[in-house]
Amino acid sequence: MEYKVNDKELDASIFISFVNQIWKGEYDIEKTRKALSKTINITAYNDNTLVGCLRILSDGYYFGTITELLILPEYQKQGIGSKLLQLAKDNTPTMLYFGAQPGIELFYEKNGCQKSLQSYMIEKKK
Repeated sequence: MEYKVNDKELDASIFISFVNQIWKGEYDIEKTRKALSKTINITAYNDNTLVGCLRILSDGYYFGTITELLILPEYQKQGIGSKLLQLAKDNTPTMLYFGAQPGIELFYEKNGCQKSLQSYMIEKKK
């Protein structure tokens, strides 16, 4: 497994193909390219295939958040998510606040994350 911190070479079309294996959607390539340029992208590749990605959005001083931690289903439970999370801890410029999908909380707790604020969301009307 090859891990890259701040993967500036992460291609939007590859990322969209990767994400669609986890969260099906119709993602815009230009908007995806712009989004990837604004985050610290920590990636995991198996034989040049993107199998995991953690993205950090940070102001560089006060606040940072993990926007998502995604692992292809067939690569889950192999330590890839834990490795990406450790690389995030080692390379973030700030504290990280993030929400967890229901049922995944134990993964974060096992990896040294502390429960913090309750998360809320404001959904943008389309």
